[in-house]
Amino acid sequence: MSTLKERLHADVVSYMKDRNKVALTTVRNVLGEIETREKSGKTPVVLDDAQVTSLLQKEAAKRRDTARIYTEAGEAERAAAETAEAEVIEGYLPKALTAAEVEAIVDGVIGALKADGVELSIRQLGAVMKPVTAQVAGRFDGKAVSEIVRNRIAG
Repeated sequence: MSTLKERLHADVVSYMKDRNKVALTTVRNVLGEIETREKSGKTPVVLDDAQVTSLLQKEAAKRRDTARIYTEAGEAERAAAETAEAEVIEGYLPKALTAAEVEAIVDGVIGALKADGVELSIRQLGAVMKPVTAQVAGRFDGKAVSEIVRNRIAG
């Protein structure tokens, strides 16, 4: 299984062959952003798939926001270009989870903790959130996950 970054690099070649300018430019920009993140700071780092996914989510959201601003300003053509780039980036993101799937994950984690004899209260929010966040990993809104966990613990 190749990493997300390797997939992006491989897709640059296929987008060149297909003469898909929008996708090619978008993926090159994203790879540039990844390299900038890796080289910034005192010591170079290599981003793992979770970090790359997080970066892709931010890049897609940035483009969606810019598209909204262009739309409000009456710049439909520029808005469409930003939307097209966001769609290319979103193609690399993992499939989003439904609320029911997230609730099932939360219930599973809470059940496992209770089975281990952990008494759950709001103070143990972190004990529940850590394994849930690891399983959800960018496929559902973090604030919504936190609300689900709080409701389950309080209820």
